[in-house]
Amino acid sequence: MVLERKLSIGVQDFEKLIREGYIYVDKTEYVYRLAKSGLSYFLSRPRRFGKSLFLSTLRAYFEGKKELFTGLKIMELEGDGPDAWQKYPVFYFDFNKKNFQTDTAFEEVLAEHLKEWEAIYGDERKDAPLEERFRYLLVKAVEVTGKNAVILVDEYDKSLLESNVGRLEHNKAVFKGFFSTLKSYDHYLKFVFLTGVTKFSKVSIFSDLNQLRDISMLPDYNGICGITQSELVDTFTPEIEQLAQQEDIDFETCLSKLRKMYDGYHFSYNTEGVYNPFSLLNALEDQNFGMYWFETGTPTFLIERLKKSGFDAKEITKGNLYAKETIITDYCYDNPNPIPLFYQTGYLTIKGYDKEFRSYQLDYPNDEVKYGFLERLTPYYLHEEDEPDPLDVRSFVLDIRKGNTESFRDRFMALFARLPYPDDEKQVEQNFQNVIYIVFMLLGQYTMTEIHSAKGRADCIVETDDYVYIFEFKRDKSAEEALQQIEDMGYAKPYAADKRTLLKIGVNFDSKERSISGWEVR
Repeated sequence: MVLERKLSIGVQDFEKLIREGYIYVDKTEYVYRLAKSGLSYFLSRPRRFGKSLFLSTLRAYFEGKKELFTGLKIMELEGDGPDAWQKYPVFYFDFNKKNFQTDTAFEEVLAEHLKEWEAIYGDERKDAPLEERFRYLLVKAVEVTGKNAVILVDEYDKSLLESNVGRLEHNKAVFKGFFSTLKSYDHYLKFVFLTGVTKFSKVSIFSDLNQLRDISMLPDYNGICGITQSELVDTFTPEIEQLAQQEDIDFETCLSKLRKMYDGYHFSYNTEGVYNPFSLLNALEDQNFGMYWFETGTPTFLIERLKKSGFDAKEITKGNLYAKETIITDYCYDNPNPIPLFYQTGYLTIKGYDKEFRSYQLDYPNDEVKYGFLERLTPYYLHEEDEPDPLDVRSFVLDIRKGNTESFRDRFMALFARLPYPDDEKQVEQNFQNVIYIVFMLLGQYTMTEIHSAKGRADCIVETDDYVYIFEFKRDKSAEEALQQIEDMGYAKPYAADKRTLLKIGVNFDSKERSISGWEVR
């Protein structure tokens, strides 16, 4: 069965999407709710989450393009009153398509936009400073149309996130000078909406424009971008049925796999999970449960922050990662803590809430992000070499399914041989522990794996159809001591009646040699 329906992968222009017959997940109820308030808003969401499409939908609405909304929820809400489908002057700033690697790139983008609007409203101030040109255009647009202006800013923070420290301060100053106009010219404005990945601390627009309301973590706007479970089923049932047939599974099993792989984003606590639309639509288009989130590349600024932070990846899956709302919503570029950036860029999401301490519990949103992120962690704990990667998950899994403990040991030894050589002994131990953690977490895609999480549990237990492995790791002791701990603590007792082959493995890591010095199997 070949479906001819068009999925809107990479289509960020609402008018193009509608006119060319792409499938649209109806978000126009949010458009109506926001537009009728007459206020100013900020929305933060991770990249590839549909912010640009939503902003483009707002643009089409304020430009009075009623014909584009036929059959959508907003047609019923808007009605045919005298104020319905009014046309306003729209100033749409798109910072999403520009590479901000030069010192004047930000000013160049602003100038390009102003030149476009000067062709409509007059270029009498074309030689004036950027902010003066903008103020003049606002006044002229209101005079010409008789309607207050709408300001839409897409990915306002892109020029800030892509800048080094020196250029960042320059771009912040340009931003402040240009957009401070919005505060002093408020009486010329009908509506203001900004989107971005982060809410930058100390960026003037958030302090100067007092009425700018941040809706990023409000429950009522949890589903403003992305795709909810009901939207998935209501809109994409034919594609899900086709994928289920392709995978030789039933419809409900297919839904469950899609949910585990791509769902799980929460932008407030006690709200419905939201699918990442980019990954979900690619999976439905390709008819494959692929890893799409990282295809666009891990942002350089995130990797640099990770390398400098000494981040301990194990903390995420222990369930102990908490952060207050003020930390995860207000980004400061010189904060050494990478957690706020991980949340705002979509590598972590809200999974719970501690009311007593008013803190959010954070975790990976889904398997796609979890396993993709873990795979990209390994280069930062291991030396890069040209020889074959010892962290070949497929080979690890096949070895453990076959009971090939010697080959499994050799792969661990190859990994530990690549550990870097920091002077700090604590860093050596952390790298050693993180390599073990990453290996077994990645194995968890294909086997039942439990990482040590509480007193009285082995460091790791791995279960396959034919084997149960109980691992205990020591550092600068002996493999025999590790095995003895398995015996003394009774880690194997729950498997006494199990028909599978039970293997107890004690491992010792020599921190001076940066290698396994003992591996005993019983």
